[in-house]
Amino acid sequence: MNTREWFILITTLLGGLALFVFGIQVMTEGMRRAFGGGLQRLLAGATRTSGGGFMLGGALGAAVHSSAGTVMLVGFVNAGLLTLGQSIAPMLGANVGTTLSMQVISLRLGDYAFLVIALGLLGAMAMPTDRGRQLGRSLLGFGLLFLGMQTMSGAVSPHREALAVYLQSADGATLGGMLVGVLVAGALTAIWQSSGATIGIVFALVAAGVFTRFSQVFPIVLGAHLGTCATALLGSLGTGIEARRCALAHLGFNVFNVLLAIALRPLFFWLIPLASADLTRQTANLHTAVMLLAALLVLPWSRGFARLIRRMTPSRQPVPQASLLDYDLLQYPERAIVAAVAELQRTVRIAAHSMALAGRVMLEQQDRRTVATIRKNEEAINRLKTTIGEYLMRVAENHLSRRQTIVFHYLNRCLADIERIGDHVEQLCDHARQRSVASLDSECMDSLFALYLQLQKMLTLLVASLEPGQKSFQFRAGKIMRAHETYSQRSQTAQSKFLSKAARHELDPAAALFFREYIAIMDRMSRHIKSIAMAESDKDFRVRETKLDRRVERAGRTFHSIQLESYLKVLREKGGHTD
Repeated sequence: MNTREWFILITTLLGGLALFVFGIQVMTEGMRRAFGGGLQRLLAGATRTSGGGFMLGGALGAAVHSSAGTVMLVGFVNAGLLTLGQSIAPMLGANVGTTLSMQVISLRLGDYAFLVIALGLLGAMAMPTDRGRQLGRSLLGFGLLFLGMQTMSGAVSPHREALAVYLQSADGATLGGMLVGVLVAGALTAIWQSSGATIGIVFALVAAGVFTRFSQVFPIVLGAHLGTCATALLGSLGTGIEARRCALAHLGFNVFNVLLAIALRPLFFWLIPLASADLTRQTANLHTAVMLLAALLVLPWSRGFARLIRRMTPSRQPVPQASLLDYDLLQYPERAIVAAVAELQRTVRIAAHSMALAGRVMLEQQDRRTVATIRKNEEAINRLKTTIGEYLMRVAENHLSRRQTIVFHYLNRCLADIERIGDHVEQLCDHARQRSVASLDSECMDSLFALYLQLQKMLTLLVASLEPGQKSFQFRAGKIMRAHETYSQRSQTAQSKFLSKAARHELDPAAALFFREYIAIMDRMSRHIKSIAMAESDKDFRVRETKLDRRVERAGRTFHSIQLESYLKVLREKGGHTD
C-alpha cells in the first residue's frame, strides 16, 4: 500500500472505532438513565445472597457493560451503600453480563444498522416518556456501534493480506504469541477503556478475513479482559480504601480468569470450535465461557475473596459501617427514622472531610490527589442524597403519626441542605484553584482563615448533632446556632474591613473579587448548616424508643384528583401559553 492508502485505512479504522465506542457510551447512558433510579435499592435486596447479587450484576453488565457497571459499584462502596463483600457478587455478574451483550453484537446485524439508528433517533425524539426517550437513545447507540464495526470491516477487507502479516505475531498457538497478543490487546483496551471495543475490532477483523483461526483471537480476548480493569482503577482514584479495594478485586478476578484460560488452553481450543464453525461466534463464545467459568469458581467464595483483597491491601483506615437503610424496616417508621438520621450523619461526615481537604487546596493549589478526593466525596454525597431520598419516600407511604410525618419532612429538608453543603465545598475547591490566597494581604487572609475554621467547627458540631441514639437533638442544635452567630459576626466584620480597604484602593481589584467570592461561598454553607440546626431545634425532631418495634400498614389513601382546567384558564387569560 502507498502512503495515501495507509492514511485512508488508518483514519477510517479510527473513525469506525470512534463510532463503535461512542455507540457503546450512548447505549450505556440510555440504559442507565432508563433503569438506574432504584439501583441501590435493588442491590440492597439482591446482595443478601451471592446468587441474587450475581444475577443483578449480570443484568447491570448486559445493560451498561462491565467497566461502567464496576465504576458504579465502586461509587456505591465509596458512599458506604455497599460493603466490599456485597460488591463482589454483582461485580462477577457484571463481567459475565457484558459478554452476553457481545453475543448479541456477534450476530452480524450490520446490514440493519441504519434502520436501528433511524428507529432509535425517532424514539429518542418522539417518545412521550423520559424512559421511552432514553430507551430510544440506547437503541440509537446500538445502531451506531454496528455502523462502526461495519466501517472498520469495510476498510480492512481490501487490505487483509497486508494486515495479516503484521498481526501474525499475536497467536495463541505459541507461548510468545500468547504473551504478545494479551499484552497488546490489554494495553489498547486500557487506552480506550472498553473491552467491548476490542472485541468489536476482533469481530471486524474476522469479517474482513484478517483473522482466520481461533488461535489468533484467543489472546486478544484475554487481553481485553485485563485492559478493561483500567476504567475501574481510574474511577477509584480519590476514593476511600474500600472503594479502591473493590477496583482491585475487579483486577484480581480478571487476572485470575486470564491465567485460568491460559492453563486450560487445550480445553478451550477443543471445546469452543465444537459449538460453532463461525469464528465470530467462537470469539463471543470464548469471551462468555472464560468469564462464566471463572465467576462460577469465585462466586461461592466471594466473602473469602473480599477478605483476601483486604489482607493484600492493609490500611489503617477502619472498614466503613454498612448502610443502615434496611428496606425490611419500611413498615417500622421509628427504626427507619434512626436509620435515616444515621445515614445523614454519614453524609455530613463526608462533607466535613471534604471541607478539611478544601483547606489544603486553599494553601496547596496543585494538590491533585486532594482535589480528586473532594470530587469523589461530592459524588458519594449525591448518591447518598438520591438513595436516602428514595428511602424516605418509601417509608412515607405508610400510616405515620403526626410527629413522624413532621420528622420525615425535616429529614428530607436536611438532606437537601447537606447536598448543597457538598456542592459549596466543591465550589470552594474550584475557587481556590483559580487564584492563590497568597495574593491577599495578611489582614484579609487572617479574616478568611478564621471564617474557614469557624465553618469547620460548625460542621463538626453538625456531625455530632446527628447521632441517632441521643436523647435530645435540641441541645446540640443550640450549640450549632450559637456557632452560627459567631460565624455571622466574624463574616460581617471581615466584609466591613474588606469594603473599607476596597474604598481606599488598598486591595488589588482581582484579589478583592476573589476574597468576596470566598466569603459568599462560605456564607451560603453556614446558612445551610443553620437550616439543619433549626430543623433539629423543633421539639418534634426526636426518636421515640417506645415505638421502635411498632409496625404500621401502608396508607392506601385515595386523594381527590385536582381539576386543572380552571388553572389553565387563568393562565390563558393572563397571557400564558399552554401549547
